[in-house]
Amino acid sequence: MFCEKAHVLIKELSRNRDALPPYNTDLLNEINTEVKQLITQNQEDAQISEDSRVMNHASYLPTVKIRHAAIKRNIRCILAYHYNRLKCLRNMRWQFGSILPPDVKSNLSQSEIEWFSKYSSNLVQYMRSIGDEGINLAVDLKPPKSLYIEVRCLTDYGQFELNDGSVLLLKENSRHYLPRSECEELIRQGVLEHVV
Repeated sequence: MFCEKAHVLIKELSRNRDALPPYNTDLLNEINTEVKQLITQNQEDAQISEDSRVMNHASYLPTVKIRHAAIKRNIRCILAYHYNRLKCLRNMRWQFGSILPPDVKSNLSQSEIEWFSKYSSNLVQYMRSIGDEGINLAVDLKPPKSLYIEVRCLTDYGQFELNDGSVLLLKENSRHYLPRSECEELIRQGVLEHVV
């Protein structure tokens, strides 16, 4: 049946709305092969009907139209698959910063890794172009209720220098009262945890 593999591809993506599933190269290759076969069959039928110039060539028309609709559906499914994966990657850039966690990065294709890298560099370039010193748009994605927050260190991070020049030693399970703007990046990376 036409488009079954494309349907499986979309179902796989919709099952994993919160996480990015591994890039399914095998299924995409099968869909591409199906599209190429359908195009070849349509070209052959069109050539037969053009060569015969008989009244019965109209019998090929419904078959060609059905195959063409299947081709368009497969292509739409592939585009939807890639669009949703890139949309998820774009959201992860804002969530995790420019460094993806290893478990997420292992699920990406090489072209997605390149896209993420270019998106990150374009975003950084744009943030540097705003104002005299630039502005970090990834900080304070939600408006802060207070300028300082209490955080707990989840791992042995080592020394961390604040904007005022003071140096803190971040050890596992140590608690600190820090400016939100300076520790939000470490919270996203999983080094610190906001204590509520």
